[in-house]
Amino acid sequence: MKNICTKKTLVAMTAATMIGAAGTSYAEEPIRIGGIYILSGSAATYGEFAQRGINLAVDEINASGGILGRQIEMEYEDSQGKASVAIQAARKLVYSSGVDALVGLDSSGVAQGLVPTMPELQKPLIITHAATPDVTGKLCNPFTYRISVNVAQNMKAAALVAEKLDATNWTTIGPDYAFGHQSWEFFGNYLKDIKPDVNLMSETNFPRFGAEDFTPFIDRVMNSDADGVLISVWGGDLVNFVRQANNRGFFDKDLELLFTVGAATEVLSALGDEMPEGVHLSTRYWYDAYDNDINAAFVKAYVDAYDGPPSYNAEGAYAAIYAYKKAMEAAGTTDGPAVAKALSGLSMEAPNGTVMFRKADNQAMVSPNWGVSGPMHPEYAIRTLTNLQIFDGEEVARSIEETGCKL
Repeated sequence: MKNICTKKTLVAMTAATMIGAAGTSYAEEPIRIGGIYILSGSAATYGEFAQRGINLAVDEINASGGILGRQIEMEYEDSQGKASVAIQAARKLVYSSGVDALVGLDSSGVAQGLVPTMPELQKPLIITHAATPDVTGKLCNPFTYRISVNVAQNMKAAALVAEKLDATNWTTIGPDYAFGHQSWEFFGNYLKDIKPDVNLMSETNFPRFGAEDFTPFIDRVMNSDADGVLISVWGGDLVNFVRQANNRGFFDKDLELLFTVGAATEVLSALGDEMPEGVHLSTRYWYDAYDNDINAAFVKAYVDAYDGPPSYNAEGAYAAIYAYKKAMEAAGTTDGPAVAKALSGLSMEAPNGTVMFRKADNQAMVSPNWGVSGPMHPEYAIRTLTNLQIFDGEEVARSIEETGCKL
């Protein structure tokens, strides 16, 4: 009996020691966040700029003690701009790498494919770029949030800009997938409501994403009756478009031009003075638009690290990491469902001011920025923005009934 008791005691002590060691190990384990962005191809700069914003946030948070006393580690996957690849990447990050949360997505088409799988993964996702309204609309779910401006918000702002222009006949040039088609649909509907006498032309132009030759679409617009053009081409495609449009004399025509993401600093840096002066450019965040201490510190840190101003994608990714910090600390855990729940209705201060995730659809109430391309910046070698307008996020947001979201 004595020997048996000794063995039982030894087993119990060993088990207790192992549990204690495991508990200690768990407490010191880093918080892992997975990032899914386009990291190759013509839009890879967007993934690169997102990583820059994330790196700044992670370094700052880790230097100040981390989240719940734990450091943050990032792991990235390349979506390649394909929904099937992004779904595989998300499953790998959750099931193999054991990430606690996800950020990312550059493409609306990718977002439409991935978002319905989030309840299966039981991990929160904060979208930092992809703009389709569907993911906080008819495809919404309790695990999916967006911290950046969506198409509907930005196109309501675009319509308010277009209302004051002389253009009567409007057409579009945009990528042939959700982002391009939804941009035109929302812009047209909003503009027609505000200015019923405008003509939304049936001759529209939707080159495939990743197209190399935009000249047929440029020529078609130049030979049409259009006097207003909504241009939602983005990334490397937009760089190619602008260069080819310059060569065709497109910007010499008497056209009102609205570039829906033309003030992305990734694009402006690539184009320099090839981006014409005097056209309307939008961005989801302009580094010089917000007079607050957080923005001043963010812009300075970014410029010091990367020798240029941050893009909206860098800012959105940066803010997303801080949103997770606040949500995890509020939940007191990194448990996926608990963190997702803590994000609902969460309000925080970010470089672009106060950001709040609306409870009914998980869409952040953030402000679209529109301006007119101005002189070259003497230090950054990009176009400045003049006549800058910062639209109130709630005023340009759809009602919950309009979104179709049912959480």
